[in-house]
Amino acid sequence: MDQIQDAVTSLNQRNSIDPAVWETTKPYLIAIPCVIALGTVLMSVVAWKLYDEFAWTIYKHISADLRMKRRYLTFQIYIALLKFDFFFFLGFTIQFVVVVVDHTNVEFYLTIAAIPVTIIILFMAALFTRKETTPGMISVIILYIAGLAYFLFKLVRMYQAGPRHHLYDPVRRPLTTFAVITVILIIMTIVNACMCTANFGRGLKPHIAGRKLESEEEKLANGNVTEMMPNGGYGAWKYGSEGIGGTGSRMTID
Repeated sequence: MDQIQDAVTSLNQRNSIDPAVWETTKPYLIAIPCVIALGTVLMSVVAWKLYDEFAWTIYKHISADLRMKRRYLTFQIYIALLKFDFFFFLGFTIQFVVVVVDHTNVEFYLTIAAIPVTIIILFMAALFTRKETTPGMISVIILYIAGLAYFLFKLVRMYQAGPRHHLYDPVRRPLTTFAVITVILIIMTIVNACMCTANFGRGLKPHIAGRKLESEEEKLANGNVTEMMPNGGYGAWKYGSEGIGGTGSRMTID
């Protein structure tokens, strides 16, 4: 809103725009974030309902071990943080490249080159977590710390007095917002990456590496179903040419 208001004010001083444009567009500019906020709240409610819906699937996949469920939740949070890191880093970099950086400056090309490098790092971070590669995770955590230092440097530089101080005027507020959020996300990602690394070798890898859950139709097609056993427990019964049998036993009708 501030950028649009500044643009309208500047054009109005040159008699290049109708002064009533700002008052006409202001309600719509206010309504847009309100609608987005309402949509976000509704999506949060739907996401919570979906979590409840898939809780049984997660239970069947992870089992009732609370410690294993916590490890799996830590892994899911880490993957979500990687996606948020990608969005905010990309948003910061695009604003920085388009508005601030001089195309004749070496910093412009370094910033452009950082985009594919960051994508590769985030992809490898997810891969190392799935494969439980400790040296890879240590390398990624070091790169996270370097990225944290980079964003802190950019944040300080935006408010540092100097010949390039005026270049940040058009986008200082959004760049500051993206930089602060990215710094917070990187700190959370580092902490979560350390937690994921500490969980290596504790039985989570088979559940997240190339996992595929069988549906009820696939179980029936493969001849495997889960039924109540005579002792009150649950067991896997198989329908075969020899009749219906359980694990290590046969059912016969006298």
